[in-house]
Amino acid sequence: MVSKQTATQLQADPAPLSPTGLAATELRPWGSFTILEEGPGYKIKRIEVKPNHRLSLQMHHHRSEHWIVISGIAKVQRGNEEIMLSPNQSTYVPQFTMHRLENPGMIPLVLIEVQNGEYLGEDDIQRFADDYAR
Repeated sequence: MVSKQTATQLQADPAPLSPTGLAATELRPWGSFTILEEGPGYKIKRIEVKPNHRLSLQMHHHRSEHWIVISGIAKVQRGNEEIMLSPNQSTYVPQFTMHRLENPGMIPLVLIEVQNGEYLGEDDIQRFADDYAR
């Protein structure tokens, strides 16, 4: 039996829930992401990028992103700069900045992404280049 407090927490949790009650994971050609928490003006995701895969070169009009590497190596293109991040390192991607995330390593890249902004929908992606023709 679910307590009143637990039931209220489940109803208030805007993350999509799987039949097990955990946040649902969405698969992508490059890997997957799971929405861990979401509220007014922010969203927190766990992102996993397969070895030798990368996300599209993209920009967001309504949000910024902060990426924290948990495991693996991240190759980040942010504007005109390229940086490599190891576990426990992070970077900030301002709104209106072209960026790309890549896993050049041999193990999955796992990171936490914190989005901030007025609109956090998946359709706020302007793609400039994409390995998967999306």
